[in-house]
Amino acid sequence: MGVHRDTVVACSRVRERDGTVTFTKETFSTTRKGLESLAQFLTDAGVSTVVMEATGVYWKPVYYALEGLFPQLWLCNAQHVKNVPGRKTDLSDAEWLADVAAHGMVRPSFVPPPEIRELC
Repeated sequence: MGVHRDTVVACSRVRERDGTVTFTKETFSTTRKGLESLAQFLTDAGVSTVVMEATGVYWKPVYYALEGLFPQLWLCNAQHVKNVPGRKTDLSDAEWLADVAAHGMVRPSFVPPPEIRELC
């Protein structure tokens, strides 16, 4: 997922029974209703690992809205992701990020658990 101030571009990457991989892309607003739709989109697609890239603080409301809903929720450092070659529109970014994450080419950044964030 590419996270921006007003939108989130999501791509589900699903391996079908026959081995083919299908990508479904959609753009959501960062409003509460938009983030609920995003969570439903990911749930309906059967996504188990959510990977997002964001700069600044735009990731926080998206991350917090999805936290606890999926087995793995990764925030990837935009600087690290930028070093992996091959992409550049928001929709192709989302597909590219889903693909490189599936192949182990990016790793998540540390996000403190809620209890630690409350102390901060």
